[in-house]
Amino acid sequence: MELHSKYQVVLVCVMLLLPALCLSQGFTDSRATFYSTSDGYGTSTGACGYGDYGRTVNHGRVAGVAGLWRGGAGCGACYQVRCKNSRLCDNYGTMVVATDYGAGDRTDFIMSPNGFSKLGRNPSASAELKKYGVVDVEYRRVPCTYAGYNVRIKIHESSRYPDYLALVILYVPGMNDVTAVEIYDNDRNEWMPMRRVYGAVFDIVGAPSGPLSLRLQLSGRTGWVRSSKSAIPGDWKIGASYDSLVKV
Repeated sequence: MELHSKYQVVLVCVMLLLPALCLSQGFTDSRATFYSTSDGYGTSTGACGYGDYGRTVNHGRVAGVAGLWRGGAGCGACYQVRCKNSRLCDNYGTMVVATDYGAGDRTDFIMSPNGFSKLGRNPSASAELKKYGVVDVEYRRVPCTYAGYNVRIKIHESSRYPDYLALVILYVPGMNDVTAVEIYDNDRNEWMPMRRVYGAVFDIVGAPSGPLSLRLQLSGRTGWVRSSKSAIPGDWKIGASYDSLVKV
């Protein structure tokens, strides 16, 4: 299944529904810079393993992070970032999605051109910000919401049906880091741990036969959250993506 920009990450703090959450998250001072791409979008070779999704999600307003990387668990996190130059920037800034690892000169965000340009209050302000190269910002993590999905997964291109299964955890609503993934072995009636290969990619050698269910361990929550029994069909296809029906 192709991943298109219609599966976009969209904001965030719905004040009528989440007032306490939205107001409780303070801002952290930092700096941000940007990398160049030919079309302004992100890169499909990011360290989260997202592929083209990491290039186009959120209209390509994405970023590489270092301190917020958290060993790959920070992949997919959403952040409100606003620059501190009141002449060039407004009070909101922009929302970016962490899709890559990137370390700079005391920067928490190395943003795509589409993301960085949204820091400016208008196109001319954005052009001036780009001349600075690095700008002072403040940021806070905000909930991610996804159009029509719970947790969504993709079968990574390195998978080899039926024995080697690698998954990419694409969409995780809210403010949840995936810290562990297990898959259910129907023949043995037991949960089997998957290994974090890198970023948001988890794998298992000797994958059990499907259909398969998953369970995820999330930061800030006790216990596991479980998918439907048929989150991954028995005839799973490399490159296909599936709604796991995991509700978080």
